[in-house]
Amino acid sequence: MTPPGPARRADNGMMGGLASPSRNRVERAPGCGARPSRREKVTTMQFGLFGSASARRGGAEFDSSEGFRDFIDYNVEAEALGFHGTFVVEHHFTGYGQVSATLNLLTWLGARTRRLRLGTAVIVLPWHNPVLLAEQAATLDLLSGGRLDFGVGKGYRYNEFAGFRVPMEEADARFDECLEVMIKAWTADEPFSHRGRYWSFDGIVVEPPPAQRPHPQIWMGAGSERSVRRVAAQGFNLLLGQYASPADVATHIATYRSEVEARGRRFDPMQVGVTRAFFVTDSAQEREAALARRLQNRARQLKLATQPDGTVHGGPDRATGDPRTVNEVSAMYGSADDIAKKLEELRDAGAGYVLINGGGSGGGARGRESLRRFAREVMPAFREAEAPASAR
Repeated sequence: MTPPGPARRADNGMMGGLASPSRNRVERAPGCGARPSRREKVTTMQFGLFGSASARRGGAEFDSSEGFRDFIDYNVEAEALGFHGTFVVEHHFTGYGQVSATLNLLTWLGARTRRLRLGTAVIVLPWHNPVLLAEQAATLDLLSGGRLDFGVGKGYRYNEFAGFRVPMEEADARFDECLEVMIKAWTADEPFSHRGRYWSFDGIVVEPPPAQRPHPQIWMGAGSERSVRRVAAQGFNLLLGQYASPADVATHIATYRSEVEARGRRFDPMQVGVTRAFFVTDSAQEREAALARRLQNRARQLKLATQPDGTVHGGPDRATGDPRTVNEVSAMYGSADDIAKKLEELRDAGAGYVLINGGGSGGGARGRESLRRFAREVMPAFREAEAPASAR
C-alpha cells in the first residue's frame, strides 16, 4: 500500500477520538514546567495498554466475537504481568471493526480483572447524550470498584461526524456542553435542570453515583501548547498521542507541568499518559514488516479522517510530517535493548506512565509473545528506583 503524502491539517489543538490511575481528586492534577530537576527526576515508570479490539462483520462461518475475546484475554494476561491499566478507543463506521461500544467492552473486562485500571481513549463527547453517558460510566466505575479512567475527546474523523450527521464545526461547543452536564450529573445530590444549546433536562438526579468521588478522573488528549495548558487548567490528566515525537512529548509534558504548578498544584508524572507503539523482536525483517503494517494502519485512519477539501481535523501527530519519518521516530520496535533506549529518552523527558499499543505486531501469538517479552525483559529496569549513589 502506498503511504499518503502529508495531509493538510485543520488543527483545533485537541487530539480527538483519546482521569488519574489512582482515585480521583480533581484538585490533584499538577502542572508542567521545564524538565524535572535532578531532585525531581522521574526514576520509575508505570506501563499500561492502549488500543482496540476488532469485531469484523462475518457470516455463519465467521465468529465476530473472536477479536473481542482475544482482546479480553490479552488484557487479563497484561494485568498478571504487572501492567497498571488499559485505555480503549471509540470509533464508528470503519469497515474493519474497531471498538464502538467502549464502556460495554470495559465492563466485561472489569469483571475479568481485579486491579487493572479501565480507561477510555477516548469517548467522543459530541456524539453522546451526556446524561445517558454519565449513567453508563458511573455504572462501570461502581461495578469495577472505582477503576474507571474517563478519557474524553472532541473527535477528528470526518467519516464519523458525517455518519452521525453532526457538523464538525459544532464539535467544540458540543464537547463543552456534554462535559459540563456529565460533571454536574456525577456531583449533584439534588435534582437539577439544564437548558443548553444541544441538550435540555428537567429535574433529574443521575443514578447510580460513581465509586470515585467526586467523579472518575478525567483524561483529555491534546496536541498543541494551547490545548495542553487548557487540560492542566481544568484539573484533568493528559493523554499524548502515539505519533508525537519524543521531542514533542518533552515539550508537552513541560508545558503541562508548568501550568499545573503555576496553579499551586503538585505535578505527578502519572497524570500524563504517553502512548507508544511497540513490538519486541530481534529480527530486522520482522521489525520492518511491523513498521510497514503500522504505516498501512495510519494511512487507513487518515483516510477516514480526511474531509472532502483534503484537510484533517486533529492534532499535529495525526496529519503532518512525512508518514515514514513519523512512523520510524515514534514507534518502539526492535530488541529489548532498543526499546529500553527509547523509554530512557521518554523518562528523561518526564514521562512516568507509558501506554503501549501492539497493533504493529500483527496480533495473535506474535503479539502475545511481544507483550510477555516487554514485561519480562524491559519493564523491570524501569519499575525499580535508581539505587542511591552510596549503594552503587
